[in-house]
Amino acid sequence: MTKTLSAAPLTAPTRRALLLSAAALGALALSGCGSLLSPSNPPAQIYVLDPSFSASSGPPVDWALVVTQTDVPNVYDTERVAIMRNQTMDYFANTQWTDSTPRLLQSLFVEAYEKSGRIKSVARDSGGIHADYLLTTEIRHFEAVYDNGDGAPEVRVDIVAKLLSLPRHEVVAMHDLPQKVRASANSVPAVVQAFNQATGLAIADIVNWSLTAPGGKAVTDDTATQAAPVTHHRRRRRH
Repeated sequence: MTKTLSAAPLTAPTRRALLLSAAALGALALSGCGSLLSPSNPPAQIYVLDPSFSASSGPPVDWALVVTQTDVPNVYDTERVAIMRNQTMDYFANTQWTDSTPRLLQSLFVEAYEKSGRIKSVARDSGGIHADYLLTTEIRHFEAVYDNGDGAPEVRVDIVAKLLSLPRHEVVAMHDLPQKVRASANSVPAVVQAFNQATGLAIADIVNWSLTAPGGKAVTDDTATQAAPVTHHRRRRRH
């Protein structure tokens, strides 16, 4: 049995495109059993998470980096676009990203490091390169929050990053700076644009931070810590 709650009310005809099973139930609040995506629903509209990255200022580094796949709670381990209203998680209906959130973020981190122009080598953890450091990331928030009634939601992206030295997997530093971007309108395209902005800000901030973190360079007290070796836990897969 799965209970779903609608997103913030939207003006017609957008409401039918966004709310889960709204056309079938004819109501703003809905509940039911079974899959959230029934065979009778129209095909999903696929959106690209594609923030813009550019070269960053600062000296180049002479070390190589491996980026792991982002750890996420189960609610984000999906291609669907997450929303929150009244402390209840939900998804936009018939709307999805091009891939699951963990794989998307891993690819975007690699892209951002490459476009920074400051690192010798960067690859996914499946790339088989010899690296000096390992970047692990964890999603705390990745949703559009309806906190203003019928108004445009606020996209919240919170990615916690840890930089580990190899081969001992000792934590060099950790970093967390949440990003919030208000969508320009209460519509899926506007929310996707806000996701791109917030995600781009979060990833660019982590990239710039990490390129100065090894050796304790320019690492502030509130974003870095020394620690004993840690065990990297693999993300739990959905079945």
